[in-house]
Amino acid sequence: MTGQRLDGKVALITGATGGIGAATAHLFAREGARLVVTDVHQERLAALAEGLAETGADVVAACLDVSSARQWDRVITLVGDRFGTLDVLVNLAGILDWEGIEDTREEAWNRVIDVNQKGTWLGMKAAMPLLRATGNASVINTSSVLGLVGSGAAAAYQASKGAVRLLSKTAAVEYAGRGVRVNSLHPGVIATPMIQDLLDEQGDEQADIARTPMRRAGRADEVASAMLFLAGDESSFVTGAELVVDGGLTAH
Repeated sequence: MTGQRLDGKVALITGATGGIGAATAHLFAREGARLVVTDVHQERLAALAEGLAETGADVVAACLDVSSARQWDRVITLVGDRFGTLDVLVNLAGILDWEGIEDTREEAWNRVIDVNQKGTWLGMKAAMPLLRATGNASVINTSSVLGLVGSGAAAAYQASKGAVRLLSKTAAVEYAGRGVRVNSLHPGVIATPMIQDLLDEQGDEQADIARTPMRRAGRADEVASAMLFLAGDESSFVTGAELVVDGGLTAH
């Protein structure tokens, strides 16, 4: 394994066992990053870490519910003890509920907000001391195209992803002079398990694909490449930005 664009950097990825998370972890490893991969799914997390280690990556796995401040503190302590530094934080963990305003249950609303919105804030809050200490760190908060435009559904999800967008901007302003860049990433229709059921439901019609000018779903590795750009020094003058990876979906 030869390190290149992330050579020697330490990156923490939440939601690492999902399609985008795993693709990002493997790409970061190929580019020389030392990795902390986290998720709530212990067996899948162990399998991911094992696979990364087999490629020669320096990796540690930690179970993490991003909605828990206590668990965040435990993981950040682990990062400090193991690596002594943190250069990149990828807040990717998220859950989806498709119900609209009237059909969303309060408990479902609270859980989506806890994971997607609160979890992103807690991650930055816990990790920021280590990130600031590097003087050249990057935070990537995963929003969505549904954090930019309305869909008429997924009320809690859209509310959370819109909040992630603005939270990223205010954090970018707060830390611009303190050595930490903060950007939001906005995937469109990406062929991952999270949305595959919806695409299958749409059948031959596939309305979401039809609304995408490139007329296809994106791949997890295409989102991972955008993550790599924001994580590395090539984006050294990019902060408070929205990087949209959607095949043109929000262009019209």
